[in-house]
Amino acid sequence: MANQVQDLTPDEVSKGVAEGRYLLVDVREPNEVQAEAYPYGVVVPLSTFDPKAIPDPAGKEVVFACRSGKRSVTASLAAQAAGLPYDKHLAGGMLGWKAAGLPSKVGG
Repeated sequence: MANQVQDLTPDEVSKGVAEGRYLLVDVREPNEVQAEAYPYGVVVPLSTFDPKAIPDPAGKEVVFACRSGKRSVTASLAAQAAGLPYDKHLAGGMLGWKAAGLPSKVGG
């Protein structure tokens, strides 16, 4: 069976992170993160993506995020190909996050 990536809405991700269920992994590039960042999460840029660089989620589920939801799918598939069970991403990325009225921060 082919690897699958589960779409999560901005509200689902925000709630899951707040409840300690999700670890948000931002796969955008450092210059993008510097301009506008998710209020929490870790940065593992897709351009140099190494699934081993993702911190131990310590019981949380990993959710990938990017600008629009394309790179996060790529990252999830790459992590799954490396044998990791990280099959969730933020559908719509930062664009969807902001459209949902959720907070972002400047300066990574």
